This record gives sequence, structure tokens and C-alpha cells, in this order.
Amino acid sequence: MTVFTGCDCDNLMRSQFYVILCSLVPISALLLTSDADALQVIGGSVTAVQGGTAILPCYVIDTNDDLTQISWQRKTREKPRNDNFLTILPREGAQFVNGDDDRFKYIGNFNDKNGTLQLSNVALKDEGSYTCIFTFFPSGNQKTDIPLKLFVPPFTSVKDNLPTLGTEEVLFATCTAAGSKPPAEVRWLTGALGDKVKTTTNSTQYDNDTTTTVSSLFGVPTREINGHQVQCVISGDSLSKEETLPFTIQVYFSPTEVNIKKISEDSFECVTEANPNAKFTWSRSGQPLPQPGVKVEGAKLQLLSLTSDLNGLYRCEASNTYGKKHGQLYVHVVSVGASAAAWALFGVLLSLNVVGAAVWYFYKLQSGGQP
Repeated sequence: MTVFTGCDCDNLMRSQFYVILCSLVPISALLLTSDADALQVIGGSVTAVQGGTAILPCYVIDTNDDLTQISWQRKTREKPRNDNFLTILPREGAQFVNGDDDRFKYIGNFNDKNGTLQLSNVALKDEGSYTCIFTFFPSGNQKTDIPLKLFVPPFTSVKDNLPTLGTEEVLFATCTAAGSKPPAEVRWLTGALGDKVKTTTNSTQYDNDTTTTVSSLFGVPTREINGHQVQCVISGDSLSKEETLPFTIQVYFSPTEVNIKKISEDSFECVTEANPNAKFTWSRSGQPLPQPGVKVEGAKLQLLSLTSDLNGLYRCEASNTYGKKHGQLYVHVVSVGASAAAWALFGVLLSLNVVGAAVWYFYKLQSGGQP
């Protein structure tokens, strides 16, 4: 057994006290480190559609430290420098810093250590990084970054290039997805047309990271291709579903040869092909239309009473924005004697290079020589 002197005893006590202090410090530091390691600030990246609502999640788990304040910072397209814009205090609640922005709404709960924000009417200027900062006692500040990415749906349209009849390849139409982020895909569905048409696609990117994509439809403008249905299909991450824009290929041309055909005993119709549809005008050469002897409705001419004052050369003009042509109808009423009252009618159709003409003779049969 070892015996210590008074002096040695004092040294031993001092040594033991030192050992005790040295052993306590690492244990305390270990406890603080363990609590800080357990604490987690939960956030995450967010994607929103322009004009919609974004939820910026931020909350803390696994800590018993006292929360004294929640702060929000942002670095966005509009504010490229780090900007303190919102502080949340236990009693005062949410308070804006450096100017209000009522689109932000605090939807978390301070007591639950939840700093989540809601941002309504999201715009491209809001895209960037948001930082949520929790101030705890005694562990200090804990934070996380929340990237906000914006999708911008395109403005879509199909434009007719108004091609006219011809034999050379021309542009029929363009389909546009304008101002999309990320870029939209634009394609044509042409069905049975096959290799009678072809497409090209071009894109233009702007400084704000939006892109305009244009797909063009080409072909030879013939009458056979006129009226065919095609579709422009637009798709992309910024759209919840594909958008389909139907389009009817239009080949525009002036009225073709104008013919006048009989549709009843006393009615005639002016017939032609045109795109857009022709408008019809009836007139009588050298004199006005006999009223009330005739009735005109668009392309149709009806003779209401067969008398000699209807005699003359009638002209039907078909016109649209691309040109005009006409056809002619000659009417001649002849009186003859007969034992019974009746009407007789026959016609001879004359074919001309440019103008369709018809000559119609109306024979008025008389009874007892009376008209």
C-alpha cells in the first residue's frame, strides 16, 4: 500500500480534478455534436408552371432546440443578388423585408418548426434559388436551399400562308409554339398525303431561356391537295397534355369556267369552282333586270313570268379576291298559236373557250289567238 504525504495528496487531488474536467469536456462536446447531426432541415427543389402556384417547403425535424426566428432569402432572375425578403417571428408572425410581395403567403406553423411558403401567380422573374434559415438556441442557424424551376407553356397557333394554284412547291402553313420553357416539340400529322408534303422545323432561343419553335408545311398547290385535313401536334414538359391543332390545306384560286345549268322549268344556276367560294352577280346586258319578272338568289336566277319583256342577254359573274369570270344566258320569248294553253321550253348549250353561254327559247302557246 502506498502512503502519500500531505503534499502528494494535494497533488493527487489536483490531478484527479484535472482528469475529471478533461473527461467531461469531450462528453459535453459529443452531446452537442450529436444533436446538431440529428437536426435536419427539409426542403427540396420545386417546379411550377407560369401563372400557377408554387409551394416552397421548409421544416425541421429531430431537434428539441428552441426556435427563435425563420428567415427567407432569394436569388432570382429579378433579384440576382441575395435578397432578404421575409422574416417569421413567434409572436409577430410573417413580416416582409425590403418591400411587400403579397403573392407570398406563410402557410407553415412556427410551433411545428415549419417555415413553408406559398407563392401564387408565379412568373418567370421568380425563378431562382430560395434559402430558408432557422435560428435555434443554442445550436444557431440551420438552413437549406430550395431551387425553383419554372415551366412556361407556349402560345400556339397555325397560320395559313394563302398559297395560290401552281406547279412549284410553296409554303402551305406554319405551326408555332412561341415562348416555351423548356422548348416544345412541334410536328405535323399528314395522314394519306405521304410524300406529297414535307416539313421543316426551326427554333429560336431568347435571353430569358424561352424558345419559339416553328414547323413549316410545304407542297405543290394543286386542286387535288386542296381541302385535305392535317394536324399540328405540340408537346413538351410545359404542357399537361399534347395539344392538337387541326388545319385544312387551302389552295386559293380564282373562279374557273362559269357554266349556267337548268335546275327547273323556269330556274337556272351559275356554277363554277373557286377558293374562297365565289360570289355571284346577275345582270342583263344594256338594261336593268326586269322586276318583278325575275328573282335572284345568289347563283340562282328564276323567271317568274314568261313575257317578251324578259328577252335579253343575262350575265352571271362569279368573283372572289383572286379574280372573276362570267357566263351568259340569252332569253327569248316567242308567241305561237295552239288549241291548248301550255308552256314549252328547250335549250341549247353553247361551249366557248372562256365563257359558258346558254340560249333559251320560251314558246308561249296561245288559245284562240289570245296571248
